[in-house]
Amino acid sequence: MIVSIIGLGYIGLPTAAVLASKDIKVVGVDVSQHVVDTINQGKIHIIEPGLDALVREAVQKNNLKAVINPEKADVFMIAVPTPFKGNHEPDLSYIRLAVKAIAPVLEKGNLVILESTSPVGATEKMMTWMQEERLDLSFPEFGNNNFIADVAVAHCPERVLPGQVVRELIENDRIIGGVTDYCAKQAKDLYKIFVDADCLLTDCRTAELSKLVENSFRDVNIAFANELSLICDKLSINVWKLIELANHHPRVNILQPGPGVGGHCIAVDPWFIVDSAPDEAKLIRVARLVNDNKPNFVLGKIDKAVKAIGKNKSDLKIACLGLSFKPDIDDLRESPALSIAGKIGLMGFSKVFLVEPNISNIPNEFKSESVSMASANEAIKSADIVVLLVDHTPFQSMDLEVLSGKQVIDTRGIWS
Repeated sequence: MIVSIIGLGYIGLPTAAVLASKDIKVVGVDVSQHVVDTINQGKIHIIEPGLDALVREAVQKNNLKAVINPEKADVFMIAVPTPFKGNHEPDLSYIRLAVKAIAPVLEKGNLVILESTSPVGATEKMMTWMQEERLDLSFPEFGNNNFIADVAVAHCPERVLPGQVVRELIENDRIIGGVTDYCAKQAKDLYKIFVDADCLLTDCRTAELSKLVENSFRDVNIAFANELSLICDKLSINVWKLIELANHHPRVNILQPGPGVGGHCIAVDPWFIVDSAPDEAKLIRVARLVNDNKPNFVLGKIDKAVKAIGKNKSDLKIACLGLSFKPDIDDLRESPALSIAGKIGLMGFSKVFLVEPNISNIPNEFKSESVSMASANEAIKSADIVVLLVDHTPFQSMDLEVLSGKQVIDTRGIWS
């Protein structure tokens, strides 16, 4: 068996490495020559615990190679980004480009799996695009279990947590949605090669919505915590203590508030549901608006800190601790911390220190000469205002004496 994985990012590369560790021949495809060259050297271009060793061994055993253009394979797994555009409208252009890329090498008997988190109907749309490219091949019809097509098609959304991807790819239950029952069973045969947990069979539409629902559930619960932080701020109540007390109720488990919600999944997926059912998804929409607005609340706290000092911003230095969307990773996608730091960089401070232990270069979003990367000690020592945006492990173990005499805004509650 040869498996081709289109897109070697935070999901595609770990999936490729795990499959290759099972002695499956894997061909990874990516549009970035840098990514292709890095992987072929047995190295990785992202931070993910345990991934470097898997990739190095897979390349050494010739079970994994990376290429720019797709080659013939038995299975094609598409793991490309699915962002949104305009007014939170799903952008499926990367999926369409992936289809165009694999179409010339598709053959009868192939299995095509869409792993990218997608709005309901995306798998069928992908299948339509394949049909347009390859009129000589037959493709399944949704729900028609009496017809066995030349190419099987399924949707199997990833359900992993950055920082634990390698483990969760193996240990988490997997939802497998086929265009038909036959397609689902074909996909299950593949996933059982490396998934130790249950593979749950359903249709592709249900699989698409299940992934969106999982992340929307989390988003709504985070929005409740973030809204509590706004209420507590107005009433001069410590929200962290409040939540700690409330969670002593046996049936209450309130999450922790933060500066917003980031990552490609939770910050994006709920909008896919809203786009599909705008009149029905009222609670999901409001939760998104609450979480999307939380960065503005943080910026307001910074303005209050400036007033408390009594100087102009041009005379003050500020430290932003953390840029990634969650602790102890280098992933900046949809990061509220990055967004807040970017706006701080435009507020007119004399110096803005960015502290991010997991990256070495200043992100492209920052153009001002007043913005620079720094160590935590250097930034805090020099700053008048310290803003904690991500609760990275090094920040949790800091000596809090270094914060003495400074205006501190702790959006994660680890110093509060």
